[in-house]
Amino acid sequence: MDYKKSGAPKQGKNKPRHSEHNAKGSAKNPYNQQPSKAELLERMKAAAAQKKD
Repeated sequence: MDYKKSGAPKQGKNKPRHSEHNAKGSAKNPYNQQPSKAELLERMKAAAAQKKD
């Protein structure tokens, strides 16, 4: 017997169960906006200092 063809077809599993709070294209993270290099370095330094303490 071919068990593969029995029952209902399986639904696609590739889509996420929920949307992310900072997904690309949302109000918090628009598509055409890139943070500057200085902002990025500032955030990285702050995170490193916080981790060190």
